Amino acid sequence: MTLVRLQNIMSNEIAKRAFFSRPPEPPASVLINNPFQAIYIGNTSLFKVPFNWSFSNLTNPHIAVVGITGSGKSFFVKTLLRRANYIWNTNAIIIDWAGEYKPWVEQTRGKVVSLAKGDYLNILDLSGMKPLDRTKQIMNSLDILTDIGMFPEQKRLTEEAIEQSYTNAGFILYENAGDQESPTLKDVIALLQEKLQEGGYEYPAELENAIYRLRQFAREGEDFFSRKSTLDLGKLAESGLVDIDLSGLPDEKFRALAALFILQTIKEKMRAEGWSDTKGLKVIIVLDEAWKVASDEKSDAVTIVREGRKYQFGLIVASQSPTDINEAIFSNVGTTFILRIKFERFMAYLQSSLRFSNFIKEEISKFGVGQAAVKMEFTTALNFPETFIIGKINGEEPLYVYTIDLSDVLTAGEMESKLAQKDLQMEKDELRNKMIEHGITGSASADIFSMLDSSERSTKVLDFVKRLKTEGVANATIAEFLRGLGIDDTIITRILSRVGADAQ
Repeated sequence: MTLVRLQNIMSNEIAKRAFFSRPPEPPASVLINNPFQAIYIGNTSLFKVPFNWSFSNLTNPHIAVVGITGSGKSFFVKTLLRRANYIWNTNAIIIDWAGEYKPWVEQTRGKVVSLAKGDYLNILDLSGMKPLDRTKQIMNSLDILTDIGMFPEQKRLTEEAIEQSYTNAGFILYENAGDQESPTLKDVIALLQEKLQEGGYEYPAELENAIYRLRQFAREGEDFFSRKSTLDLGKLAESGLVDIDLSGLPDEKFRALAALFILQTIKEKMRAEGWSDTKGLKVIIVLDEAWKVASDEKSDAVTIVREGRKYQFGLIVASQSPTDINEAIFSNVGTTFILRIKFERFMAYLQSSLRFSNFIKEEISKFGVGQAAVKMEFTTALNFPETFIIGKINGEEPLYVYTIDLSDVLTAGEMESKLAQKDLQMEKDELRNKMIEHGITGSASADIFSMLDSSERSTKVLDFVKRLKTEGVANATIAEFLRGLGIDDTIITRILSRVGADAQ
């Protein structure tokens, strides 16, 4: 028999006891906001409160987004851009590293421009700036993307040649640019070559190396940044939805140079126009998977978020690998959205940078597609949690989730492990784009989606790969495709071995 002991407690003792703890959500008054001046994202997971994002009470309008492939990251970005346009008539420029957003922009009748496919940007264009300031930006970009910072003499020679090219074109270095046509990187190289040919310079090897470093951006067929611009970035920032496709550029260095120049130019345009709280956001720049630009402390992406509300635009920095985003960005953006995260080291990096609780960490580890943790930095200190959970991002269209189940190839230990990836989940557009990226198109793509749609948008990975093999897709292509979805090489080998054995 259980004994019940009665105890006399004075009322003043009861008053000292805390029966309830504050739930990890801001109050409704902070979350709801004016729906005519804020963007609806979704409902909170605890109290189902509508969350309308607004930057009016935040430190700045800039956003960081992290989440693995298939977490709903691109779906969230598309939703945000659509609704920003509805609410504030906001323009958008997507710096599209891999051409991921191109089909969507075309479908929504936006504008697509493709560097390396007929369009050029002259990185010496001034956009109204002082030549001295633009020279500093160019040198900063070269410092990030090349080893020029290790060679002070080469850096000095390059900087002087850039300044001289502006002077030769009729500009006054310390005055804002007029209507003259800007020189190009080829003019800078020509000045360095002329100095080398004249002789008499004490360190000719320094000149030769400075020329070689610049020439990589000016070779015939790869002179995307050393010819007269075919694009007016100022006009593009006022042209609705614009996708700048960088996928045709030769490598990451070229893509990063383009991204830095775009950020620098738009920043200067917004700086000249000034800030106005009544106008919402004039333009949102999306920087997706730009690890070199987002990770370097000297990058303009870091500078922009550190300078907060000075400019009339918002920057969205997105990546599936949180460690590709500099900690200074997480520390300074007004809002961070955390979607599904795969690795413990990524979670540890995020928790260290954003200082959220173990409860939030545990919730993130259980996320499905479209769920997100939100961390906001308010302009004043407030007595409530700044990090909370969104049950599901609600977009303009339903978030149809396609699942590839890995359980049929995992060991018992992997199935029990909290860190093992047991399935792949992604929205339809993201899966289709991944297939296109790896050359899985036509009847193979149609057959896969027919199979998925007939089985409630879910399939075992072995059935998925068998269907690809039936459509004639090579093992090497399948392996690269699965690797692009984030599957470990050991699991890919296991999948292909099992499929091969079953076929015999």
